[in-house]
Amino acid sequence: MTYNFDADRWYENQKALLEARRERGEFSDAEFAFAIEDLDRRLNEMIARLDGTFQLPGR
Repeated sequence: MTYNFDADRWYENQKALLEARRERGEFSDAEFAFAIEDLDRRLNEMIARLDGTFQLPGR
């Protein structure tokens, strides 16, 4: 099975959504900065999971 998830593309899409919300006035600058920090954290966690190798249980 192949896994074709593009983490960088996901990040850019999510960041664009946050930027659009800020432009509409839904976020203050501080809220936007917090949201970007959270997005960065989520990306790093996701990449750590994606970079793992598959292992059979009990081996």
